[in-house]
Amino acid sequence: MVKAVVGANWGDEGKGKITDMLSEHADMIVRFQGGANAGHTIKNKYGKFALHTLPSGVFYSHTTNIIGNGVALDIPKLVEEIRSLTDKGVPKPKILVSDRAQVVMSYHMLFDQYEEERLGKASFGSTKSGIAPFYSDKYAKIGFQVSELFAKDLLEEKVQRVCEMKNIMLEHFYHKPVLDPQEILDELLRYREMIEPYVADVSSYLAQGLKEGKTVLLEGQLGTLKDPDHGIYPMVTSSSTLAGYGAVGAGIPPREISQVITVCKAYSSAVGAGEFVSEIFGDEADELRRRGGDGGEFGATTGRPRRVGWFDCVASKYGCRLQGTDEVAFTVLDVLGYLDEIPVCVGYEIDGEVTTEFPTTAKLRRAKPVLETLPGWKCDITGIRDYGALPENCRKYIEFIEKSIGYPITMVSNGPAREDIIYRKGGK
Repeated sequence: MVKAVVGANWGDEGKGKITDMLSEHADMIVRFQGGANAGHTIKNKYGKFALHTLPSGVFYSHTTNIIGNGVALDIPKLVEEIRSLTDKGVPKPKILVSDRAQVVMSYHMLFDQYEEERLGKASFGSTKSGIAPFYSDKYAKIGFQVSELFAKDLLEEKVQRVCEMKNIMLEHFYHKPVLDPQEILDELLRYREMIEPYVADVSSYLAQGLKEGKTVLLEGQLGTLKDPDHGIYPMVTSSSTLAGYGAVGAGIPPREISQVITVCKAYSSAVGAGEFVSEIFGDEADELRRRGGDGGEFGATTGRPRRVGWFDCVASKYGCRLQGTDEVAFTVLDVLGYLDEIPVCVGYEIDGEVTTEFPTTAKLRRAKPVLETLPGWKCDITGIRDYGALPENCRKYIEFIEKSIGYPITMVSNGPAREDIIYRKGGK
């Protein structure tokens, strides 16, 4: 059985916690896209962790944690991340890296930085982790696949060819220092030594596991609205954030994905630039940001303050539809307990007309939120395990959201810890 855990919105929905929780009953957890440019925050008996490349199942001794072929593989960051776990007393997890994954190079980060500098005020708000240049090279067929690290003759020729191309851009477009082919080759050989213990034919491994009846979790990064095709283009990421891409990025047939769990936050947040209709500002935003998440709404990778806003039914309904959602995990509900009233975005007004359908970016730029206000519950709900024990107004808020987006909310997260979860059978 394959389950996908993906985000409905701009990312930061709490997928790490849900994956960590579901991993207790899973055998393999697969990261299938993205790179170290975003993070999943997890709190458990070992402490608090921000994972960037590792799947969120690494805290269980029975799991195999897999970096799929669709991932932008930053080898030094992966190795450092593994070390950071064991330094905090976490047993060393079993990790496999696809031999078809491609490698983030040091020059990808440079190109990312140079382009953001060049764009100035029109920049994309990149984390400067090299993700866009990496995927650009992958699809231009000048990236380095993990398997190529073990073919030195091929590597030497390819390094020369790639450096010639890159140096034209560096010298004449960005006016920056050029690459030294020998230094790039040395970098790749160092990466080979670092990654060799983990390399495997991941697709074959997964196929065998599925034949044996193993349970696989596909863990997505970011959310629907950052998908390059279906998101707020061009302020998107560079790999598909949809569950459907999980089959490609892991190397399994699409029919194997039998369940899609889409994670929604009880309010909205986003890191980076792009359209965000329900965004709030000033003191109201500062208060929500300060109370939000576990220690506030700041990016797990960058530390940047997240933009925040009210729950967006339009964006979330769209996000769930594109993911092929079977059920919704509703997170950080406990954060809203300080509010007397809770606004919810139920529609967009565009050029004088109200819609509940999520539009393309050009129209989104003109959209204004249509808000409906619900009464708050004014208490701390952390620690409650039974849905019926939640305050009435809290249950009404959940049920209003569920009806508005049209997908069953089966899990409600009401605190940062693994055990802070309420199950709702059938979402009713």
